[in-house]
Amino acid sequence: MEFTDAQIQRYSRHIILPEVGGKGQKKLLGAKVLLVGAGGLGCPVGYYLAAAGVGTIGIVDDDVVELSNLQRQIAHSTNTIGMPKVESAKRTFEALNSDVNVVAMKGRLTKDNITGIIEKYDLVIDGSDNFPTRYLVNDACVLSRKPLVSGAILRFEGQVTTLIPYEGHCYRCLFEAPPPPGLVPSCQEAGVLGVLPGVIGALEATEALKIILGQGELLKNALLIYNALSASFRKVKVPRNPKCPVCGENPTITELQDYDAGYCQMG
Repeated sequence: MEFTDAQIQRYSRHIILPEVGGKGQKKLLGAKVLLVGAGGLGCPVGYYLAAAGVGTIGIVDDDVVELSNLQRQIAHSTNTIGMPKVESAKRTFEALNSDVNVVAMKGRLTKDNITGIIEKYDLVIDGSDNFPTRYLVNDACVLSRKPLVSGAILRFEGQVTTLIPYEGHCYRCLFEAPPPPGLVPSCQEAGVLGVLPGVIGALEATEALKIILGQGELLKNALLIYNALSASFRKVKVPRNPKCPVCGENPTITELQDYDAGYCQMG
């Protein structure tokens, strides 16, 4: 493909970077990324991927925009209250960059549909707000060998990690099973600082761009933790667990399963 004059101007700050250049920008324009969730994390992730020129962005979410979302979910607005979040986000991201095709999928991921969805994408970014989805996405990406960037937020703290199946850890290497219902409060119950999803979402988007470009050191075998109150980052090593039930040497999870929706919400 050849760049148009408008594209050369739009992506000029990328093209002059030796680590990106015209070749890297073409990789971005040809990339397909799936966002799980169009809420606090999915909004900034999608914004930056669209601005960067990621050619196809799929978004899965079953919720609609509510007034309480607008304190942090920057792809939505007062005018889109009541609209499905995937449609609101699609409108925002495509308005930002006409090079980007946003595939809006309103609904929940399940063990029956997730494999068919993620197989169409190069990598997955998890911005979900509940443990059933988080574990389902992890297991599906491991079994399908899809790179996964995972983020989470609560109160004043967030975390990001990048999962490259069978090369590094997976989410179950960190937390083997979902916590019991009610153990971890949701953002609705505990609150979340409005700017926090922007910080964590930007980090998730950065990891995704690095995967597409093949540049830099990924958060593979590592968990990056950010505390907004102390303005501090902490990077924790996370080795792959040889006894992991999904990516270990003798896995016990070889098929996808749906978890009870009663498991606690996260963000």
